[in-house]
Amino acid sequence: MKIFPTTCIKQLDAYTIENEPIASIDLMERAARALAGAIAGRWGTDTRITIFAGPGNNGGDALAVARLLMERGYRVETFLFNTQGKLSPDCATNMERLAAMPDVDFHEVTSQFTFPKLTAKDVIIDGLFGSGLNKPLTGGFAAVVKFINASPARVVSIDIPSGLMGEDNIYNTAAAIVRADLTLSLQLPKLSFFFAENEAYVGEWRLLDIGLSPEAIAEMPTDYELTEPGTVSALLRPRGRFAHKGNFGRALLVAGSRGMAGASILAAQACLRSGVGLLTMHVPFYNNDIVQVAVPEAMTELDMSDTCYATPINTDDYQAVAIGPGLGTENETVSALLEQVEVCETPMVLDADALNILGDNHAYLSRLPKGSILTPHPKELDRLVGNCQNSYERLERARELAQQAEVHIVLKGAYTAVISPDGKCRFNTTGNPGMATGGSGDVLTGILLALLAQGYAPGDAAVLGVYVHGLAGDLAADELGQISMTAGDLVRYLPQAWKELATGRES
Repeated sequence: MKIFPTTCIKQLDAYTIENEPIASIDLMERAARALAGAIAGRWGTDTRITIFAGPGNNGGDALAVARLLMERGYRVETFLFNTQGKLSPDCATNMERLAAMPDVDFHEVTSQFTFPKLTAKDVIIDGLFGSGLNKPLTGGFAAVVKFINASPARVVSIDIPSGLMGEDNIYNTAAAIVRADLTLSLQLPKLSFFFAENEAYVGEWRLLDIGLSPEAIAEMPTDYELTEPGTVSALLRPRGRFAHKGNFGRALLVAGSRGMAGASILAAQACLRSGVGLLTMHVPFYNNDIVQVAVPEAMTELDMSDTCYATPINTDDYQAVAIGPGLGTENETVSALLEQVEVCETPMVLDADALNILGDNHAYLSRLPKGSILTPHPKELDRLVGNCQNSYERLERARELAQQAEVHIVLKGAYTAVISPDGKCRFNTTGNPGMATGGSGDVLTGILLALLAQGYAPGDAAVLGVYVHGLAGDLAADELGQISMTAGDLVRYLPQAWKELATGRES
């Protein structure tokens, strides 16, 4: 599913109106019917509805929703804020239609406004401003937003919470953004929905199909997408009957230091559960017995150091290398990693302390093997690109780094972003907060290592690996609940996750 900048969504509206063809007021009516249906599906007619409509097309949607809900038997009180005496044509039309309803409770606000009394049983529908907003709300509209946020009522925003911008909110005013419990987005999601700092405004979000032109959506380019199950399943390769372990690659995992053997074990177990042919673990002497017992399917190669990674390795015999989980940042480890980057020509997966070391040695980013995969969480990404003020800036800087270094970046989060060297960004749809536990990233590293070793293209490996990692987390949460989940549970549910993906590919 594509994610478009808000300026492109206006173009999709215009194309649909011109080529369906359909009048703009009828397209608005179609959207309003979808909105009214979603609201009616959640709250019964005993719920009192209060609607706040602005002077533009978002307000027009809200006025049409008010009329349609009244037709369904809801008690609706509607406030249209028309302080400048200027409504969009479709908003004006829907005002006339609503005003013509019998027993309508409608107020056009042109100057002073008396706030209604609301309770926790009421629902507010926010239709003040849509996705076209490009500056913070001020004055009277900011006051209305503050009233909405202070009320005990539940809040439903049409398309996007009023005051929130579709992409970058770095210069926005937090107090002048509606805090919705539910956002009903029309046709497509907005980029700002995928940023952690906007969760308090967006709340739960749902997409409503309003019939925008599928041809226009398919033809219009964008750098942002949302991964979908069918797309991911199609990436999965079937296995031939005569395949043997040599067909599925040799992988090298450089991980662990004294006291951090667990990170290497989680990564290794995930790698083995993700189809690799042969796995070698490069570990310090003190970790050898631990990993031999915990991961008997893997081979070990001992570092010259007893306690940490201190020796660069010849990687010519391996199809993929992962380095970082539990590695530590001892001086000899830093030197070994930087030398490893210089000499390695095999695609690498870099995580955890490997990223922290690169964060202190930025010049080595351009020396990474092309097609390598970096898996930072937000703070690790900031060490690589500099401190970022919000998630939008962080995403854009990650895209710049991916293009400059010709690497793939997996920016971890609730909607993990997989960024390719061409700047394209794909947001992942699987996973849950139960995965916010130590070791989850190590599991992801192991999955990605296995896929690279099997010959998957780095971009496909990143999309597929991130998706199945989240899917394993979802399966674990369904069975165990989120609170008690550990990273080891992700490994245990990987077989079921791969099985589900394979079933999707075959169907």
